[in-house]
Amino acid sequence: MTTTLVLTLAAILVLLLTSAFFSGSETALTAASRSRLHHLAQRGNARARLVERLVARRERMIGAILLGNNAVNILASALATSLMLGFFGEAGVAYATIAMTALIFIFAEVLPKTAAIRNAERTALAVAPVLRPAVSVLAPAVAAVEVVVGAMLCFGGRREAGKRLVPVADELRGLFDLHAQEGHVRKHYRDMLRSILDLSEVEVAEIMTHRKVMVMLNADLPIPEALAAVLESPFTRIPLWRDNPDNIVGVLHAKAMLRAMRRHGGEAEELDLADLAAAPWFVPDTTSLAEQLAAFRARHEHFALVVDEYGSLEGLVTLEDILEEIVGEISDEYDRPQTDVQRQSDGSYVVKGALTIRDINRALDCRIPDEEAVTVAGLVIHEAERIPGVGESFELHGFRFEVLGRAENRLTALRMTSLNKA
Repeated sequence: MTTTLVLTLAAILVLLLTSAFFSGSETALTAASRSRLHHLAQRGNARARLVERLVARRERMIGAILLGNNAVNILASALATSLMLGFFGEAGVAYATIAMTALIFIFAEVLPKTAAIRNAERTALAVAPVLRPAVSVLAPAVAAVEVVVGAMLCFGGRREAGKRLVPVADELRGLFDLHAQEGHVRKHYRDMLRSILDLSEVEVAEIMTHRKVMVMLNADLPIPEALAAVLESPFTRIPLWRDNPDNIVGVLHAKAMLRAMRRHGGEAEELDLADLAAAPWFVPDTTSLAEQLAAFRARHEHFALVVDEYGSLEGLVTLEDILEEIVGEISDEYDRPQTDVQRQSDGSYVVKGALTIRDINRALDCRIPDEEAVTVAGLVIHEAERIPGVGESFELHGFRFEVLGRAENRLTALRMTSLNKA
């Protein structure tokens, strides 16, 4: 009797340890960072490669762990019940249930899972060599269970298992937001990483310099006047037009003009602006930033003119515009100070109407939708279905927008007040 008791207790202990192993393994393998493990695998870590192979067939791995875990828990409970029945009779069932519930919950579930989640990668690397053969042994039983479950669901769950429900880009955006909220990533870096992911979804029309504010020169302008305008302008590349501003005939580079004047000994009368200008490059306004960035790199150019579907000039986009979309505003000694967003003492913000919604979202860390309009003024006009006058206000997407300035049909300035703080 004593030997049987010792063997039974030893068996229950071994089964509890096995259950703890399965529980900890499940938590470690699901919580471990796949990127870190992939990095280790690329550096030649054999255990990391083993973990990657296990995680690659996640359903099979989880099924084997659950099957093994439930099997050892049930067996341990059965042995404990048999043992308690010998000591306490029918009351032993209740005693065994209480004792095994406490033991399994504490030592086979909570303790190993907590330890595993605190050291997920290290635990995953440790358990992978032992778990791999266990998964292989239990694979036939797991496959049979999957067939039964799939038949019961009537939708072929196994066929859908490989489909990714959440796009990788959205998963990364959520990861960046989570780490930013927890303080592990600065907001500026979060915005940069999100902007990189958004390059393929944002069109050049959303970041271009509109034609109304473009600096352009008449190609027939006298050279002294053109030179004065070039020196006055903060830009090095200036579009040239002839007959009307829509007819762009070239792009003048300030350096090309200065070099030409040097060759002619400063005699400007012999120069022709159109001869000095490079051929204009036109791109559709629906081009994504990712495509435009690739085109800039391929053509070794920094400047393109944006046209709509009818070929009409809409504005211009530069390489700097795309880089600023990623890293934020880039200023040099010739840039004019930007006051697109001004915080007021009452907590509101005065913004320019031409400011893009994307820039507002980054500046104020909000989520105003930009599907219907590109700029703040465009959003207010779209929602109002008319051009509002100065003093009118509208409540949209958690903010009150008050029109502060209007020039002809353009809203030049608005006040934004958060309704959550009002």
